[in-house]
Amino acid sequence: MHGGKPINCLNYFKGYVTLNASTFEKRKGKLKCMSSFWNERYREEGFAYGEEPNVFFAEQMDSLTSGSLILPCEGEGRNAVYAASKGWEVNAFDTSVAGKSKALQLANRKNVRLSYTIQDVEKAAYPLISTDVIAFIYAHFPATIRRQIHRKVIGWLKPGGRIILEAFNPLQLQNTSGGPKELSMLYSKEMLLEDFAELQIELLETQQIELKEGKYHNGKADVIRFVGIKK
Repeated sequence: MHGGKPINCLNYFKGYVTLNASTFEKRKGKLKCMSSFWNERYREEGFAYGEEPNVFFAEQMDSLTSGSLILPCEGEGRNAVYAASKGWEVNAFDTSVAGKSKALQLANRKNVRLSYTIQDVEKAAYPLISTDVIAFIYAHFPATIRRQIHRKVIGWLKPGGRIILEAFNPLQLQNTSGGPKELSMLYSKEMLLEDFAELQIELLETQQIELKEGKYHNGKADVIRFVGIKK
């Protein structure tokens, strides 16, 4: 219950994720609510964010020799399928069963193989020093768990491995192209520098771009891009 009324997941997650961060952390059943929202979105006809990979992700992956990749919060699998088509060993995960189903359908259609599991990002576990790249593409978390998640995954990277991230920055609040409507869930340079202090920074920049990623990421967008390498 919240404010005397039953919680409606879709009211909290309009556009992308608008759940107040403090409510998100305190309310029981938060994961059930999140999964319900994303399952509802991914059951819609077509692909919510398109079938093509995120442009920044594709550019970064194309510049690297193929290896192993972990994709948290991977949704309908557009980035996972692209990486697999380029020879990467892909391990993707999400809380959404509907997202996984769409991802595997896309992989089958593109004739590629990938591993996709249902996991909560807070509890997700992979072997230490086991992967070459971890990519967070529009994976926004409340401030109280964001740092913990970002720091945890560094342990999964091999030396020389990298984290690739694209997300919305605080200026995105003025746009209608998607993203959280909670300021604390939008990422600044200072946040990422602190979260990934262990890494050597290869790229950290904010940009205004034109998003063309399905019907939910469409239009002018203010983003932040990050690439960090494990020393």
